[in-house]
Amino acid sequence: MSDLVWILWVLLGVILIVAEIFTSGFVLLWFGAGAIAAALAALAGAGYPFQFLIFFIVSIALTAASRTIFTKYLVRDEGGSYKSGAESLPGQVGMVVASSQGALSQGAVKVYGSTWTAYPAEGEEPLEAGARVVVESVRGASIYVRRAPSAPDWRQSALPEGKEE
Repeated sequence: MSDLVWILWVLLGVILIVAEIFTSGFVLLWFGAGAIAAALAALAGAGYPFQFLIFFIVSIALTAASRTIFTKYLVRDEGGSYKSGAESLPGQVGMVVASSQGALSQGAVKVYGSTWTAYPAEGEEPLEAGARVVVESVRGASIYVRRAPSAPDWRQSALPEGKEE
């Protein structure tokens, strides 16, 4: 039986990794990886206490590391909580895909692959297809945008002085 313990660890690891698909906590994946590490220790001939120690150390270390990475790289608001979905849109750059129409100058803007009903922010001109815009605010299912500052033409700055296309 002790020769086959590594199979039980692998089975536990696979179950935990697959279970991660159905949860939102992003924790089971790391415990699955810990179980796989314990399986390798068992396969190498380590005793049960060492296998459990490897399982716990790897699982907790990976969980702590992932939390540190997520905290550093995910967008945060002033209150320290994570922004996601529509609340992460203000400040993002999008592309106008449908020009303004009607009395309210309603258009459509694509931001992060999603198309939103968009209106020009107060004091802005109507939206023109192909223009770059910055999301100013989200109200309900609509966004209010301002024209994005034009980016310098990188092709012009790459040409040697005195040469033009």
